[in-house]
Amino acid sequence: MNAVPARRRREYTLVLALITVGAAGLLAATGRPWARAAVEVPGPLAPAPIVVQADLLSPTAAALGWACLAALAAVVATRGVARRLVGVLIALFGVVALVDLWRGTRPGHIVEVAAGVATAEGDVTTPVTEPLWPWIGAVAALLLVAVGLLTAVRGAAWPAMSSRYDRHSAPRAASTGDPADLWKSFDSGADPTADPSRDPDACPDGATGASGTTASDDNADSKER
Repeated sequence: MNAVPARRRREYTLVLALITVGAAGLLAATGRPWARAAVEVPGPLAPAPIVVQADLLSPTAAALGWACLAALAAVVATRGVARRLVGVLIALFGVVALVDLWRGTRPGHIVEVAAGVATAEGDVTTPVTEPLWPWIGAVAALLLVAVGLLTAVRGAAWPAMSSRYDRHSAPRAASTGDPADLWKSFDSGADPTADPSRDPDACPDGATGASGTTASDDNADSKER
């Protein structure tokens, strides 16, 4: 019976690791140069080199890497339907990143961006692309799509953060006046200042109510009537 929860914990831990790897891969891929070109200037001057960074070619994919890291924290903090929605969001981030990576590697787009960052006037030569990093970014985006869909399907069954310190679910403990006991109560999530026997709505026998009469007096009056 303990095999199923253990399997779910392993699956949950693996998904968290894969989301981290996917987001880190996307950030690493979009933080490198993707293309190099040159501007042919008139006269005897040598062509001016141009280095085209990935965040200029695929700015959306670069931003989604950070968004996926934030979504990782959301997977840990949520549960149930909310966690499923976070999984859908991660998968959507991966799809959008894939589209932006494809757009960023189009030759016409690279020439346009290279001309925009050129510091000299002239014709831009055909860019030489570095395919390794775009491929790494594409694999990372596909990984995010896969783990996002897995989270959307199975995330509700995974472990969630403990509600130990939740205000409404914290156990109550009577204070003994000993400072050591107070710290132990705080550490266990209990509220040592709460009095579990105190109920503002209760009016036990012999207790004075809001009208100044006791419960026993009310009972005596009802018997005489």
